Amino acid sequence: MAIITFLFTTVAARAIAIVGMNPVSGMTLMTLILSSVILVRAGLSGPAGMVSALIIGGVVCTALSTAGAFISDLKVGYWLGSTPEKQEKYKFLGIIVASISITGVIILLNKVYGFTGEGRLAAPQANAMAAVIKTLMSKATAPWGLYIAGGFMALILEMLGIAPLAFALGMYLPIELNTPILVGGLVAYFVSTRSKDKEVNKKRKERGTLIASGFIAGGALMGVLSALLALPGWNKVLNTGIAEKPIGEMLSVVLFAGLCVYLYLDSKKGAVDKVV
Repeated sequence: MAIITFLFTTVAARAIAIVGMNPVSGMTLMTLILSSVILVRAGLSGPAGMVSALIIGGVVCTALSTAGAFISDLKVGYWLGSTPEKQEKYKFLGIIVASISITGVIILLNKVYGFTGEGRLAAPQANAMAAVIKTLMSKATAPWGLYIAGGFMALILEMLGIAPLAFALGMYLPIELNTPILVGGLVAYFVSTRSKDKEVNKKRKERGTLIASGFIAGGALMGVLSALLALPGWNKVLNTGIAEKPIGEMLSVVLFAGLCVYLYLDSKKGAVDKVV
């Protein structure tokens, strides 16, 4: 775990510093594959081996995320005149607070909705990780051909100028999550191609990315708020029944379209088109 963490955090820090993207998902899955193979060779398999692999994957994944985020923090801190020592102190404090908060949220979501059974919350990444671990920890033959094919597919997509991560996400995310991602991609395309000035398009896309990030954070917070309301049963009291009716579906489409229009118009405020 220490060796993999040391090697992969270096890759994550360099990736986020150069291209601004942290390949956490891919490297976490690679960690699960490597750790599962090593554990099976060492004689540890079954439920105990799965738990061990998950612990290793969880530690490495957290280290990757922290390393990538801290590189960005150091860059911003340098511009603002802060020192790495001060940033490290508050970074550790933030990690402790975030760990406690996230643990509470996961327990809350599991208690209200659950991650298994009917009506469970969708967990695509968790399902992908579970599929990898179960295959490698059992007597079944691992689909190494599919893993190799995925690697070559990523290389081909990279050479074609297509983001392999976005393509891979579209391969295993459910349709209810893929649809807003597709719509968001279309909005981003229209925002970043309306001007003949490349700098204007870049600034507009950056503003749109900032707004979209706010939508993601806001959606997550409202999801937690909904779970808090559902825990004591208040959701049943506040439920008007409109969501199950056709008028509710039509209203949701109108509101979603309004968000898309707002995102497009507000993103264009990122820069004024001076090209006539």
